[in-house]
Amino acid sequence: MAGQIEDYKNQFISGSLKKDIAIFKEIFKNDATLRIKFISARKAVPFDAAIIYIDGMVDSTQLNEAVIEPLIEIEVENDFESLSEYIEKQVLFARDVKVKTEISQILEGILYGEALLLIDNSQNALMLDVKGFRTRGISEPENERITEGPREGFEEAALLNLALLRRKLGTPDLCIELNRVGRRTNTAVFVCYLGTLANPKTLKKIKKALQNINIDGILDTNYIIEEISPHPFSLFKTAGKTERPDIVAARLLEGRIAIIVDGSPMVMTLPYLFCENFQSDEDYYQTFLLGSFGRMIRYFCFALSIFVPALFVAITTLHPEFLPTSFLITVMQQRTAVPFSIVTETMGMILIFEILKETGVRMPQNIGPALSIVGGLVVGQAAVEAKIISAPTLIIVALSGIAGLMLPRLRAAVFYLRILFVLLAALWGLYGLFCGVILMIMHIISIKSYETDYTLTLNRISFQSFKDTIWRAPWHLMRTRPLFNKNITRQRKK
Repeated sequence: MAGQIEDYKNQFISGSLKKDIAIFKEIFKNDATLRIKFISARKAVPFDAAIIYIDGMVDSTQLNEAVIEPLIEIEVENDFESLSEYIEKQVLFARDVKVKTEISQILEGILYGEALLLIDNSQNALMLDVKGFRTRGISEPENERITEGPREGFEEAALLNLALLRRKLGTPDLCIELNRVGRRTNTAVFVCYLGTLANPKTLKKIKKALQNINIDGILDTNYIIEEISPHPFSLFKTAGKTERPDIVAARLLEGRIAIIVDGSPMVMTLPYLFCENFQSDEDYYQTFLLGSFGRMIRYFCFALSIFVPALFVAITTLHPEFLPTSFLITVMQQRTAVPFSIVTETMGMILIFEILKETGVRMPQNIGPALSIVGGLVVGQAAVEAKIISAPTLIIVALSGIAGLMLPRLRAAVFYLRILFVLLAALWGLYGLFCGVILMIMHIISIKSYETDYTLTLNRISFQSFKDTIWRAPWHLMRTRPLFNKNITRQRKK
């Protein structure tokens, strides 16, 4: 395609079929998928027309039955003012027909799977909704599997994702606004929210941030997240991502705003709170006792994954007096023939664990589990027997790594914090570790996700503020929504 869509703003079709076809042929001169079908009707009202579309983006059956056949068989007297208006309202059977005159708007439609109908001697072009490109289909997300609850997951087609969301929220209060982002990709980005719940200031700020994005292409939701994130260098996420329609619907019911990017199954939600890193949609599909237990386990695993290696390094190197004598002797005996220091050994094992984890993810599914078993058991046991590493270090790092797998949303934060705390513990022992913890807590408290405090529950400490954080309260007790809503009342007392 020659140039970009914005280059054709304020340019309009001429009304001459020959000239207009030449314009689009020139624009798509290097696109082998462009199709032009000429129609010449010679019944009651003779006219010449042409249909322009991208092959593979339209439903051929619908195009033939809803557009081409009615145009060929058109029969009408010469008592109408505009032939294009008559065809739009009386002849075509497409799902949607829009009248366009500006070339840039026409190009947006063609590139999004619509067909263009040009009629000779008419300056009104008709955009026909006959989309028919293939999609992956609805299936359960691989990375967000649950044992109870809905099995639906978003896919790459934004319109289908919006339909899935609309099924969950059967209310006219659901607002869906279209934006175009990316100079070359011109990607459709939909902003979804409930009008009576979403905070107008937050909504305005998000819309402004989307308009200020100046990048040549948007291929995934993460492009948007990195562009509009208020804390791009923070280890902690300030925007939610999910492939599950039920999670997005639940977030919208709490007054949040969702961003759906065409071409990506990941949907972004804002604002995002720290406690959401430890929540699972399965918590709400089980009893509140079981859901609360699982959530508290995740908080415990977060502390375990980032603190245990650092505590091990600090106590064994600088504070051995904290260990029982028998246990300290056992650790020292295990390390007698190991050539590396505890710090080097721990750091090396952490990196090796991450390599094995990443390799297991990238390898084909039939090889990944076998590779993990070989790397984790065979290589680890052989390294201990060869006195390259000590057994206590292997146990500590493995325990920390397994605990970190419980928190996929904090994967980056867990890895970097684990390394940082080990270094602080190696330099200054428990004092360095405590200082690191204090700095981490201060950083978490200082974060804002679009005018909303990351730790919102600490602003107004009460039962209602903690009802869905560390534990999950029964539904009849969760009477309010988060404080960033226009209307925080979820349900009233009976």
